[in-house]
Amino acid sequence: MFSQMRLSSSLCKHVKKWTSFMGMSRAYTTEGSRPTLVHKRSLDILHDPWFNKGTAFSMTERDRLDLRGLLPPNVMSSQQQIERFMVDLKRLEVNARDGPSDTISLAKWRILNRLHDRNETMYYKVLIENIEEYAPIVYTPTVGLVCQNYSGLFRRPRGMYFSAADRGEMMSMVYNWPAEQVDMIVVTDGSRILGLGDLGVQGIGIAIGKLDLYVAAAGINPQRVLPVMIDVGTNNEKLLHDPLYLGLQEHRLDGDEYLSVIDEFMEAVFTRWPHAIVQFEDFQSKWAFKLLQRYRNSYRMFNDDVQGTAGVAIAGLLGAVRAQGRPMIDFPKQKIVVAGAGSAGIGVLNAARKTMARMLDDTDIAFESARSQFWVVDAKGLITEERENIDPDALPFARKLKEVSHQGLREGASIAEVVRIVKPDVLLGLSAVGGLFSEEVLESLKGSTSTRPAIFAMSNPTKNAECTPEQAFSIVGDHIIFASGSPFHDVNLGNGEIGHCNQGNNMYLFPGIGLGTLLSGARVISDGMLQAAAECLAAYMKDEEVLKGIIYPSISSIRDITKEVAAAVLREAVEEDLAEGYRDTDARELQRMSKDETVRYVQSMMWNPVYPTMVFKKS
Repeated sequence: MFSQMRLSSSLCKHVKKWTSFMGMSRAYTTEGSRPTLVHKRSLDILHDPWFNKGTAFSMTERDRLDLRGLLPPNVMSSQQQIERFMVDLKRLEVNARDGPSDTISLAKWRILNRLHDRNETMYYKVLIENIEEYAPIVYTPTVGLVCQNYSGLFRRPRGMYFSAADRGEMMSMVYNWPAEQVDMIVVTDGSRILGLGDLGVQGIGIAIGKLDLYVAAAGINPQRVLPVMIDVGTNNEKLLHDPLYLGLQEHRLDGDEYLSVIDEFMEAVFTRWPHAIVQFEDFQSKWAFKLLQRYRNSYRMFNDDVQGTAGVAIAGLLGAVRAQGRPMIDFPKQKIVVAGAGSAGIGVLNAARKTMARMLDDTDIAFESARSQFWVVDAKGLITEERENIDPDALPFARKLKEVSHQGLREGASIAEVVRIVKPDVLLGLSAVGGLFSEEVLESLKGSTSTRPAIFAMSNPTKNAECTPEQAFSIVGDHIIFASGSPFHDVNLGNGEIGHCNQGNNMYLFPGIGLGTLLSGARVISDGMLQAAAECLAAYMKDEEVLKGIIYPSISSIRDITKEVAAAVLREAVEEDLAEGYRDTDARELQRMSKDETVRYVQSMMWNPVYPTMVFKKS
C-alpha cells in the first residue's frame, strides 16, 4: 500500500512537471515525451514557424493534421533536412567566394533568416550544431550590417516596438504579444548600436541576434523570448530624411520625457510577466548607467554593455594574469591602461574594483588599488582630477595630477605617452575607435615591464577594433597575449608557432547570467552573481591552454560554458540568499544541491531543438 501511494505521489509529481513543461514549451518537447496538442491544421500549420516541420512530418501526422498532398511524399529526418539546407548555403559560399566579405555575410544572414521565418526548430538546430561558424552571422559582426540595412531587409515582424507615440498605451500593448509566459527580453533604444552609433528603430536587429544566442547557448525556450525596440526618435540625420526608414522621423526625446517612456515600458512588462528578465542593450553611455541604477534594485534586469562586457573583460584580464605565470590573486597588482571611458570602459573599471574587493576582502583597499593600477584615456587623453566637466562615472578613476606629474605625465596625455611611461601589463581597448592602437602605441608597449604583455582590442564591429592581431604580434612580439571583441584568425608566427587570437565575446557570459538568474528565481541580479559568472569563465580554461596564450574557450563549447556559468550564478544567488526557486524547484531544493548537482540541474532545464509528435485538438 505504501509503495502504491509513493508511486502515485511520484507519478503526480511527474505529471505536474510535464504539465508545467507543456505550458512553457507549447510546440517543443523532448524525445520520448507525450504528443503536443496543436489547434491548427493544413496550410495554417505549415505557415507557422513554431509548429512547421516541413518534410519531416510523418505520414501519420500528415493524416491527422490534413497535410497529405501538401508536401512532397518523401518523409525526411531532421538531419536530412539540415544536410539539404547546408548544401544550399555552401553553394552560396562557392558562388560568392570572390565577392566582398560583407556581401557574403549578409547573404548568409538572409538565408538563415528565411529558415527562421519558416521553421524555428530547424533554424536553432542548425545554429547550435554550427555555432562557431554562424554566431558571427546572427550576431557580431554581421548583425551590425543587418541593423544598418534593416529598413530594407524587414520582411516578417519579429518582436515588439514601443514608441514615444505609444505613451499611455503600453500596459495594454504588452497583451498583444501572444506568449503567456516570457522568460527573457532584450531591449534597445537603438542609440548606440555596436560602434555604429544611432541607428534608431533599425537597432531591433541587435535584440533579435542576442536572443538567438540565448536560445542557442543557454537553451532558453524560443517561444519565451521577446526582442523589443523602444523608438524615441533618432538624431541620425540620414535616417530622419530617408523615405524608407521605418521608425519615428523626429529627434530623440531627452530628459524626463525619455525617462517616462522607459518607466512606462518597464512597468508594463513586469506587470504582465513579473518573472521575466530584461537585458538592456546598446543604450548610449548617457543613459546606460542611469537606467541601470534606476531599475536594478527593483527589477530583474542588467545591462550587457556595462556588466556583460565588464565580466568578459575581467575574465580575460584574470586569464592574462594566469598566462603570465602568476596566480589570479595577483590581479590587483596589474598595471592596466584603459582606452575608452564610455559605458563599456567604466563598466570594466567598476567590475575590476569589485573583483579586487572579493580577492582582497576589503572594499576600501580595492577602491584605492583600482585608482592606482588603472590609467584611463579617452578622446581628450589621460583623465586626471584636473579634467573640466569630468563625467561623474569616470571621476573615481581619475588620476591625481601630482601623482602623474611626478611620473612625467599630464592631464590629456596621449595614449602613446601613457603606455611609454607606465609600461603596463595590459593595454585594454574599449574605445570604438578603429586603429587607435597605432604603430606608435604598440611600439611603446614593447617597453612593458611584463614578461608577457596583453593587448585587448575589444571594440566591435571588426572595423572598430583598436588593432588587428597581425599588427600586435608583428610590432610588439610573439610573446604577447592578444584578445579582441570581434572574430579574427590566429596568426602564423612561423616555425610552427601560432599567435592565438582570443575573442572576448559577450556571449560567453550573458546567456549564463540570464539562465542562472532565471533558474535561481532571484528577484535582482547582484554584483556577486555577475562576479561569479566572470570568475567561472576565467577558471574554465586549463593551465596548459592558458600558458599557450589561450585565455578564452572555443565558441564551439558555448553550451557547456553557459551551463557552468549559469550554475555559478545560481549558486551565488543561493549563497547570497537571493534564490527563490523556479517552478517546481523551490529555494530549499536549490540550497541542498551540490555543485555537480547544480550543473546537472541547469543542463536538464536547457531547451533542445527536437521535433515533437503533434496531435490536432479543436480549440
